Amino acid sequence: MSETQAVVQQVLAAWNSHDPARVAAFYTEDCRVIDVAIAQPPVGRAGVQRMFEAYYHAFPDLEIKPDVIIIEGNRVAVFWMAHATHQGAILNIPPSGRTVTARGVNYLVLRDDKVCETLTIWDVAGMLRDLGLLPDL
Repeated sequence: MSETQAVVQQVLAAWNSHDPARVAAFYTEDCRVIDVAIAQPPVGRAGVQRMFEAYYHAFPDLEIKPDVIIIEGNRVAVFWMAHATHQGAILNIPPSGRTVTARGVNYLVLRDDKVCETLTIWDVAGMLRDLGLLPDL
């Protein structure tokens, strides 16, 4: 296993740890973060920690399973499937108790074994459908 593969496995384990501080420790202080569901991108490691706090509050049983991981140098694409129960407010949506499933991909850029840039693209519409807020098209 390459060093990059090991770091990615540690990041994935942190995502599933439900420990926002553990997750944030894998990001640089100045990391650039974009999540398509968040209008104001989180800023730096502290922003990553707050973002994961919000996701874990809304989905305390969140489980992210990687489907495909592509590594090219220090750039990584992680295609994943997430399952969770909506038990806290998220995106101004009150808790519903419904189970949601979402697919997504994270593009990560690593620097010194930390994530310095990340782009998260995920199926927000699918989550809204699972919550009963968006009809099937």
